[in-house]
Amino acid sequence: MAIPTIAAVRKALIARPGKPFDLNARPTSDRDLFANKEEAETSLKKDAASINALKDMLYADGSRALLVVLQGMDTAGKSGTIKSVFSETTPLGMEVKAFKAPSSEEMARDYLWRVHNAVPRRGHVGIFDRSHYEDVLVAKVRGFAPPDAIEKRYDQINAFEKHLSENGYTIVKCMLNIGHEEQGVRLKERLVEQHKLWKFNPGDIEDRSLWPEFMQAYEAAVGRCSTRHAPWYVVPADSRTRRNAMIARLVRGALEDMALKWKDPGHDPGSFDI
Repeated sequence: MAIPTIAAVRKALIARPGKPFDLNARPTSDRDLFANKEEAETSLKKDAASINALKDMLYADGSRALLVVLQGMDTAGKSGTIKSVFSETTPLGMEVKAFKAPSSEEMARDYLWRVHNAVPRRGHVGIFDRSHYEDVLVAKVRGFAPPDAIEKRYDQINAFEKHLSENGYTIVKCMLNIGHEEQGVRLKERLVEQHKLWKFNPGDIEDRSLWPEFMQAYEAAVGRCSTRHAPWYVVPADSRTRRNAMIARLVRGALEDMALKWKDPGHDPGSFDI
Protein backbone atom coordinates (compact mmCIF):
# COMPACT_ATOMS: atom_id res chain seq x y z
CA MET A 1 0.00 0.00 0.00
CA ALA A 2 1.35 3.43 -0.96
CA ILE A 3 1.91 6.24 1.50
CA PRO A 4 -1.33 8.28 1.66
CA THR A 5 -1.30 11.69 0.04
CA ILE A 6 -1.52 14.80 2.18
CA ALA A 7 -4.97 15.43 0.69
CA ALA A 8 -6.12 11.95 1.75
CA VAL A 9 -4.90 12.48 5.32
CA ARG A 10 -6.65 15.83 5.53
CA LYS A 11 -9.90 14.40 4.19
CA ALA A 12 -9.84 11.48 6.64
CA LEU A 13 -9.07 13.57 9.73
CA ILE A 14 -10.71 16.96 9.28
CA ALA A 15 -13.68 18.04 11.35
CA ARG A 16 -15.56 19.73 8.55
CA PRO A 17 -16.23 23.41 9.28
CA GLY A 18 -19.91 24.17 9.66
CA LYS A 19 -20.92 20.51 9.84
CA PRO A 20 -22.16 18.58 12.90
CA PHE A 21 -19.31 16.89 14.75
CA ASP A 22 -19.61 13.62 16.66
CA LEU A 23 -16.47 12.68 18.56
CA ASN A 24 -17.84 9.20 19.28
CA ALA A 25 -17.81 8.51 15.54
CA ARG A 26 -14.08 9.19 15.33
CA PRO A 27 -11.74 6.20 15.82
CA THR A 28 -8.88 6.25 18.29
CA SER A 29 -7.16 3.48 16.33
CA ASP A 30 -7.22 3.50 12.53
CA ARG A 31 -5.20 1.56 9.97
CA ASP A 32 -6.96 2.85 6.86
CA LEU A 33 -4.30 5.46 6.14
CA PHE A 34 -1.26 3.45 7.23
CA ALA A 35 -1.81 -0.29 6.99
CA ASN A 36 1.41 -1.11 8.84
CA LYS A 37 3.93 0.66 11.01
CA GLU A 38 6.75 0.24 8.50
CA GLU A 39 4.86 2.44 6.02
CA ALA A 40 4.17 4.97 8.74
CA GLU A 41 7.83 5.06 9.76
CA THR A 42 8.96 5.53 6.15
CA SER A 43 6.47 8.34 5.62
CA LEU A 44 7.43 10.04 8.88
CA LYS A 45 11.14 9.95 8.09
CA LYS A 46 10.63 11.52 4.66
CA ASP A 47 8.27 14.16 5.96
CA ALA A 48 10.53 15.06 8.89
CA ALA A 49 13.37 15.82 6.47
CA SER A 50 11.08 17.86 4.23
CA ILE A 51 9.69 19.79 7.20
CA ASN A 52 13.22 20.84 8.13
CA ALA A 53 13.98 22.08 4.60
CA LEU A 54 10.69 23.94 4.39
CA LYS A 55 11.21 25.41 7.84
CA ASP A 56 14.51 26.89 6.66
CA MET A 57 12.75 28.46 3.67
CA LEU A 58 10.08 29.87 6.00
CA TYR A 59 12.80 31.36 8.20
CA ALA A 60 14.61 32.91 5.22
CA ASP A 61 11.35 34.32 3.84
CA GLY A 62 10.37 35.91 7.14
CA SER A 63 6.86 36.96 6.12
CA ARG A 64 4.80 33.96 7.24
CA ALA A 65 4.56 31.73 10.29
CA LEU A 66 3.18 28.30 11.12
CA LEU A 67 1.42 27.54 14.40
CA VAL A 68 0.89 23.87 15.26
CA VAL A 69 -1.61 23.30 18.07
CA LEU A 70 -1.50 19.91 19.81
CA GLN A 71 -4.35 19.20 22.17
CA GLY A 72 -5.29 15.93 23.84
CA MET A 73 -5.88 14.09 27.09
CA ASP A 74 -2.92 13.13 29.25
CA THR A 75 -0.71 10.47 27.59
CA ALA A 76 -2.19 11.22 24.14
CA GLY A 77 1.37 11.96 23.01
CA LYS A 78 1.83 15.69 22.59
CA SER A 79 5.51 15.75 23.54
CA GLY A 80 6.14 12.49 21.68
CA THR A 81 4.61 13.98 18.56
CA ILE A 82 6.89 17.01 18.77
CA LYS A 83 9.95 14.83 19.25
CA SER A 84 9.13 12.62 16.25
CA VAL A 85 7.59 15.00 13.72
CA PHE A 86 10.38 17.54 14.23
CA SER A 87 13.15 14.98 14.74
CA GLU A 88 15.12 16.30 11.76
CA THR A 89 14.45 19.96 12.49
CA THR A 90 17.25 22.28 13.58
CA PRO A 91 16.44 24.71 16.43
CA LEU A 92 16.76 27.84 14.27
CA GLY A 93 13.29 29.24 13.68
CA MET A 94 11.55 26.89 16.11
CA GLU A 95 9.47 27.89 19.13
CA VAL A 96 7.79 25.44 21.50
CA LYS A 97 5.42 26.50 24.27
CA ALA A 98 3.98 24.09 26.83
CA PHE A 99 0.99 25.62 28.57
CA LYS A 100 0.68 24.79 32.26
CA ALA A 101 -1.76 26.12 34.84
CA PRO A 102 -1.80 29.94 34.51
CA SER A 103 0.38 31.95 36.86
CA SER A 104 -0.97 34.74 39.07
CA GLU A 105 0.37 37.24 36.52
CA GLU A 106 -1.49 35.48 33.72
CA MET A 107 -4.66 35.13 35.80
CA ALA A 108 -4.69 38.90 36.21
CA ARG A 109 -5.06 39.27 32.42
CA ASP A 110 -7.65 38.08 29.95
CA TYR A 111 -7.33 34.36 29.18
CA LEU A 112 -5.92 34.89 25.67
CA TRP A 113 -3.16 37.23 26.82
CA ARG A 114 -0.63 34.51 27.59
CA VAL A 115 -1.50 32.72 24.34
CA HIS A 116 -1.06 35.73 22.08
CA ASN A 117 2.19 36.40 23.90
CA ALA A 118 3.42 32.95 22.85
CA VAL A 119 2.46 33.18 19.18
CA PRO A 120 5.62 32.56 17.08
CA ARG A 121 7.39 35.32 15.24
CA ARG A 122 7.05 35.52 11.48
CA GLY A 123 9.54 33.20 9.84
CA HIS A 124 9.13 30.69 12.66
CA VAL A 125 7.32 27.45 13.35
CA GLY A 126 5.56 27.58 16.69
CA ILE A 127 4.25 24.53 18.52
CA PHE A 128 1.70 24.69 21.33
CA ASP A 129 1.73 21.72 23.72
CA ARG A 130 -1.79 22.37 25.01
CA SER A 131 -3.16 25.78 24.11
CA HIS A 132 -5.90 28.38 24.46
CA TYR A 133 -8.34 25.47 24.19
CA GLU A 134 -7.59 24.63 27.82
CA ASP A 135 -9.92 27.55 28.55
CA VAL A 136 -12.90 25.72 27.05
CA LEU A 137 -11.78 22.25 28.16
CA VAL A 138 -10.29 22.15 31.67
CA ALA A 139 -11.95 25.45 32.58
CA LYS A 140 -15.30 24.05 31.50
CA VAL A 141 -15.02 20.61 33.12
CA ARG A 142 -13.49 21.91 36.34
CA GLY A 143 -15.76 24.92 36.59
CA PHE A 144 -12.90 27.42 36.61
CA ALA A 145 -15.10 29.87 34.69
CA PRO A 146 -18.88 30.34 34.72
CA PRO A 147 -20.87 28.70 31.88
CA ASP A 148 -21.81 32.02 30.28
CA ALA A 149 -18.12 33.01 30.07
CA ILE A 150 -17.20 29.64 28.54
CA GLU A 151 -19.99 30.04 25.98
CA LYS A 152 -18.52 33.35 24.77
CA ARG A 153 -15.05 31.91 24.40
CA TYR A 154 -15.77 29.76 21.34
CA ASP A 155 -16.49 32.83 19.20
CA GLN A 156 -13.61 34.71 20.81
CA ILE A 157 -11.18 31.90 19.96
CA ASN A 158 -12.47 31.78 16.39
CA ALA A 159 -11.96 35.54 16.09
CA PHE A 160 -8.46 35.27 17.56
CA GLU A 161 -7.45 32.56 15.09
CA LYS A 162 -9.01 34.47 12.19
CA HIS A 163 -6.97 37.50 13.19
CA LEU A 164 -3.79 35.40 13.06
CA SER A 165 -4.71 33.85 9.71
CA GLU A 166 -5.29 37.29 8.22
CA ASN A 167 -1.86 38.41 9.42
CA GLY A 168 0.40 35.79 7.85
CA TYR A 169 -0.21 32.77 10.10
CA THR A 170 -1.16 29.26 9.07
CA ILE A 171 -2.69 27.23 11.89
CA VAL A 172 -2.69 23.43 12.08
CA LYS A 173 -4.80 22.15 14.99
CA CYS A 174 -4.57 18.48 15.92
CA MET A 175 -6.68 16.75 18.54
CA LEU A 176 -4.80 13.62 19.60
CA ASN A 177 -7.72 11.27 20.04
CA ILE A 178 -6.65 8.55 22.47
CA GLY A 179 -8.99 5.84 23.71
CA HIS A 180 -9.90 5.40 27.36
CA GLU A 181 -8.40 1.91 27.51
CA GLU A 182 -5.13 2.94 25.86
CA GLN A 183 -4.80 5.88 28.23
CA GLY A 184 -5.05 3.48 31.15
CA VAL A 185 -2.22 1.39 29.72
CA ARG A 186 0.01 4.43 29.30
CA LEU A 187 -0.71 5.79 32.76
CA LYS A 188 0.36 2.44 34.21
CA GLU A 189 3.56 2.61 32.14
CA ARG A 190 4.40 5.89 33.84
CA LEU A 191 4.27 4.19 37.23
CA VAL A 192 6.52 1.26 36.35
CA GLU A 193 9.00 2.64 33.79
CA GLN A 194 11.72 4.77 35.40
CA HIS A 195 12.18 7.10 32.43
CA LYS A 196 8.44 7.88 32.40
CA LEU A 197 7.82 8.23 36.13
CA TRP A 198 8.61 11.94 36.10
CA LYS A 199 5.62 12.49 33.81
CA PHE A 200 3.13 11.01 36.24
CA ASN A 201 0.80 13.49 37.91
CA PRO A 202 -1.85 12.31 40.39
CA GLY A 203 -4.14 14.90 38.82
CA ASP A 204 -4.15 12.78 35.66
CA ILE A 205 -6.09 10.11 37.54
CA GLU A 206 -8.68 12.66 38.61
CA ASP A 207 -9.05 13.88 35.02
CA ARG A 208 -9.46 10.27 33.90
CA SER A 209 -12.42 9.90 36.26
CA LEU A 210 -14.03 12.80 34.40
CA TRP A 211 -13.53 11.23 30.97
CA PRO A 212 -17.16 11.63 29.75
CA GLU A 213 -17.17 15.30 30.72
CA PHE A 214 -13.86 15.90 28.95
CA MET A 215 -15.07 14.12 25.80
CA GLN A 216 -18.16 16.33 25.74
CA ALA A 217 -15.95 19.40 26.15
CA TYR A 218 -13.66 18.26 23.32
CA GLU A 219 -16.64 17.60 21.08
CA ALA A 220 -17.93 21.12 21.67
CA ALA A 221 -14.51 22.74 21.18
CA VAL A 222 -13.73 20.88 17.96
CA GLY A 223 -17.24 21.22 16.55
CA ARG A 224 -17.56 24.92 17.25
CA CYS A 225 -13.99 25.96 16.49
CA SER A 226 -13.21 24.04 13.30
CA THR A 227 -13.23 26.83 10.75
CA ARG A 228 -12.06 27.40 7.19
CA HIS A 229 -9.14 29.50 8.43
CA ALA A 230 -8.20 27.06 11.22
CA PRO A 231 -9.80 23.61 10.88
CA TRP A 232 -9.41 20.86 13.45
CA TYR A 233 -7.90 17.50 12.55
CA VAL A 234 -8.89 14.61 14.82
CA VAL A 235 -5.93 12.21 14.85
CA PRO A 236 -6.27 8.61 16.09
CA ALA A 237 -3.63 8.42 18.82
CA ASP A 238 -3.66 4.83 20.09
CA SER A 239 -0.80 4.01 17.71
CA ARG A 240 2.12 6.34 18.35
CA THR A 241 3.80 5.63 15.02
CA ARG A 242 0.70 6.21 12.92
CA ARG A 243 -0.23 9.30 14.93
CA ASN A 244 3.17 10.84 14.27
CA ALA A 245 3.07 9.98 10.57
CA MET A 246 -0.37 11.54 10.12
CA ILE A 247 0.59 14.78 11.86
CA ALA A 248 3.82 14.99 9.89
CA ARG A 249 1.77 14.80 6.69
CA LEU A 250 -0.40 17.68 7.93
CA VAL A 251 2.56 19.85 8.94
CA ARG A 252 4.40 19.24 5.69
CA GLY A 253 1.25 20.04 3.74
CA ALA A 254 0.76 23.33 5.57
CA LEU A 255 4.31 24.41 4.77
CA GLU A 256 4.06 23.32 1.13
CA ASP A 257 0.81 25.28 0.73
CA MET A 258 2.73 28.46 1.52
CA ALA A 259 4.57 28.05 -1.81
CA LEU A 260 7.78 29.29 -0.18
CA LYS A 261 10.78 30.34 -2.23
CA TRP A 262 14.28 31.25 -1.24
CA LYS A 263 14.45 34.97 -0.59
CA ASP A 264 16.38 37.09 -3.06
CA PRO A 265 19.12 38.86 -1.04
CA GLY A 266 19.21 41.69 -3.58
CA HIS A 267 22.79 41.38 -4.76
CA ASP A 268 24.62 39.54 -7.51
CA PRO A 269 26.70 36.68 -6.07
CA GLY A 270 29.02 37.00 -9.06
CA SER A 271 30.02 40.49 -8.02
CA PHE A 272 31.99 39.23 -5.03
CA ASP A 273 35.57 38.09 -5.37
CA ILE A 274 36.31 35.63 -2.56
